[in-house]
Amino acid sequence: MIKLAKREEQIMKVFWDKGQAFIRDIIPHLPDPKPHYNSVATIVKVLEEKGFLERTIVGNVHQYYPLVSKEKYQTHIIKDVVKQYFDNSYPSMLAFFAKEEKLSETELKEIMKIIKSSKK
Repeated sequence: MIKLAKREEQIMKVFWDKGQAFIRDIIPHLPDPKPHYNSVATIVKVLEEKGFLERTIVGNVHQYYPLVSKEKYQTHIIKDVVKQYFDNSYPSMLAFFAKEEKLSETELKEIMKIIKSSKK
């Protein structure tokens, strides 16, 4: 799986939220400045070619839906970040965020609780 460009990710986020949509339904959910319909259509076509979207025909219009889940994409991106910037070390990544984001003791305990519950 490849990392998507910024605008591609923005469009995929809309599909992940809506489930399925027509191109005209995507545009209002994108950040300003809103891209032109043709630009969105081109990016949607690229996302389809990359295997992120699939389409069905409704009347004479294409309706698109995601083939890749948000969770699957997130997992791929996080693994890539850990590999590239933290030498494949999740403890190093967590330590970085704890230090840089100045996590409170409560937040760190919450992270530990999540980790413990996911191992059960």
